[in-house]
Amino acid sequence: MSSVGKKETRKTKNTGVTRREGTSKTLARLKKDRLLYIMLIPGCLYFLIFKYGPMLGLITAFQDYNAMLGWFGSKFAGFKHFSRFFSDPKFFQIFRNTLVLAFCNIIVYFPLPIILALLINEVKNGKYKNVIQSVLYLPHFVSWVVVAGICMTMFSAESGALTGAVSGLFGREVRVLSEPAFFPALITGQVIWKECGWGTIIFLAALTGVDMQLYEAARVDGANRWRQMWHITLPAIKSTIITMLILRMGNFLNTGFEQIFLMLNSMNREVGEVFDTYVYQTAMTNGKISYGSAVGMFKSVVCLILVMISNKIAQKAGEEGVY
Repeated sequence: MSSVGKKETRKTKNTGVTRREGTSKTLARLKKDRLLYIMLIPGCLYFLIFKYGPMLGLITAFQDYNAMLGWFGSKFAGFKHFSRFFSDPKFFQIFRNTLVLAFCNIIVYFPLPIILALLINEVKNGKYKNVIQSVLYLPHFVSWVVVAGICMTMFSAESGALTGAVSGLFGREVRVLSEPAFFPALITGQVIWKECGWGTIIFLAALTGVDMQLYEAARVDGANRWRQMWHITLPAIKSTIITMLILRMGNFLNTGFEQIFLMLNSMNREVGEVFDTYVYQTAMTNGKISYGSAVGMFKSVVCLILVMISNKIAQKAGEEGVY
């Protein structure tokens, strides 16, 4: 046998041995960490059943879906429902309303958990800090139905506790629940009250990884607490902030069905109708399953594009991004 043949045979044997060793190491790691992998099963099942499974229903967006015929018996319609939606006069109204609430969430709500986490981090008394965190977390566990009920009671035109104060502020009788101009502020205020405290958890966790020696060195150099926060704390959690912002862009058009649906009425529907409520109205109430699926798919595609764009911008700026 030639030297070349011997080398190739030896190389093949070495490759086979390397593969067997790699497989053995992988099996050993799986066996060692089997309890951790078992703990992953419920989460994986959740995503498979409730996230990836429903994606099969997107096929109805390209059909004239008939529940009696099913997916495979319904007539293929192509982009008919998308064209119909884009030519519908309500498209621009719904898109505008969704964008207004989405920008309110990004511009007004998103920075507040960061600011609140920074303030909580400055509290040095451990017991007092725990009490503050517990109080701020509690609203997250309140149902949107309860939040809507509280809001309607507080701003009721007849007996609302805050109705008189708002009317006095504007110098006229104000009906907060029915005047369209107050709807975005009302929805954003509810989100802030309910979710702001809960949103601090991730940022507080990121703050625990900041090296305390940096603060000691800054104090030696004469930096006050504001300077320490600006030059040490914020740069330390910058990557976390950017990651959360990218993930938030994935839900940019998800303004929340339950909250919006509960606060809608005949007076504010013109500014309150968003993609989520419109999908429910068309698909579930009017029975237009294919049309509702097309609207929902359009919203999801836009969110996917926004995630990809924001991730690319983050990478161009020197950050890792989410993928």
